[in-house]
Amino acid sequence: MEVACQCGTITLTTPTPSPLAVYHCHCTECRKQSSSAYGTSAIFPAAGLFPLSPELASKLGVWTRPANEGRTMDCYFCKECGGRVMHRIREPDGTERDTVVFKGGLVKGLNWKGAPHIYTRSAVVEIPEGVERWEGAPDRMPGRKGDGGEK
Repeated sequence: MEVACQCGTITLTTPTPSPLAVYHCHCTECRKQSSSAYGTSAIFPAAGLFPLSPELASKLGVWTRPANEGRTMDCYFCKECGGRVMHRIREPDGTERDTVVFKGGLVKGLNWKGAPHIYTRSAVVEIPEGVERWEGAPDRMPGRKGDGGEK
């Protein structure tokens, strides 16, 4: 799948032809990051993208923030337009997860249908009836080790 930031400086192909999962996240951090009611995340394997090529790395800025339970999140953004492109979680021991999360709006052709809503305890908009929902992190989030989820 093709990924491009708002200005087109960052363009890349996802490591696999489809995501492992797609989520609509209502946590306060995703709301802040997206400047909206929730953020959409498309989870892919990190293999094939990481380590980043020198060309891609030179176009991306990285901001690292604390996450749950001693984890950190490396947040990659376009240096030109400032848009978040992806993030990757580091476990408390520094080990990187084997997944990378792309911002859904940047992934061309992403199938949004049926994506679960997560961290709904923080939701500021009504969650549609009949969709899968989780008050926190789902039990089966790809790349997740142990309890506590991604955010």
